[in-house]
Amino acid sequence: MPSIESIERATLAAVPPEVVEELPGWLLPLDAGTVGRAHSAVPLAHDAPDAALLPEIEARYRARHLAPVFRLPVEVAAFEAFNAALRERDYVPSRPTMVMTGTAQAMVDGGRGDAVLLEVQPGDDWARVYLGEGFDPVDGGHRVRLLRRAQDAVYASVRFTAEGQPAATGEVAAVGCACFSQGLVGVHGMRTRPRFRGRGLARQLMAAMGAEALRRGIGEAFLQVEVENYLARSLYARIGFSPAWTYVYWQQPEVR
Repeated sequence: MPSIESIERATLAAVPPEVVEELPGWLLPLDAGTVGRAHSAVPLAHDAPDAALLPEIEARYRARHLAPVFRLPVEVAAFEAFNAALRERDYVPSRPTMVMTGTAQAMVDGGRGDAVLLEVQPGDDWARVYLGEGFDPVDGGHRVRLLRRAQDAVYASVRFTAEGQPAATGEVAAVGCACFSQGLVGVHGMRTRPRFRGRGLARQLMAAMGAEALRRGIGEAFLQVEVENYLARSLYARIGFSPAWTYVYWQQPEVR
């Protein structure tokens, strides 16, 4: 499995926040948007973190008028003391998300990607999928903003004609982003418009992005998926991805 540090650094290469600061053993992405990975402090290893750094991390976020958020693994004994310190400060965990790892070859083997268009710059029609029916347009806007400035990425899309046939030009039905960093291909921003679901488009996107990774000599892959998204987790498992760890976001409830 790739190292925890390589996955976390590759994650921020895919969704680059406004600023990234570092403390010993920590990355501190600082961004005002809705994308959790881009505004939550994350450890670079799953060893016992130094709770003495907690006030300093909080101060870094508050200095930029951001609420401190911590993205931490669950069921890791080394984090029990740090989690207890967070609870004493009224932090609560939410949004369990699974990190899964796999291979580019398994992505290729999982489907046919010959109908997928890969671009080095995403067009407006690619972006509109995140803003359209079935998705939160505010969150979608923030995701588009971050993904558009991903480092060394390709943007995948599948298009259909008005008659519902695959086409090189036409309506964009499904999108994704593959970011190449730290010797890994990270899969991000997978979205399929509601009326096009059930056609295996996610498999096609994954296959095309996996083929591009292999072309670049990259064999290892990772992605993140919310634990409650059972359909996506099942799909990724069938493509050979397996759970690496699960994390949650720790933050203080908003005062209303």
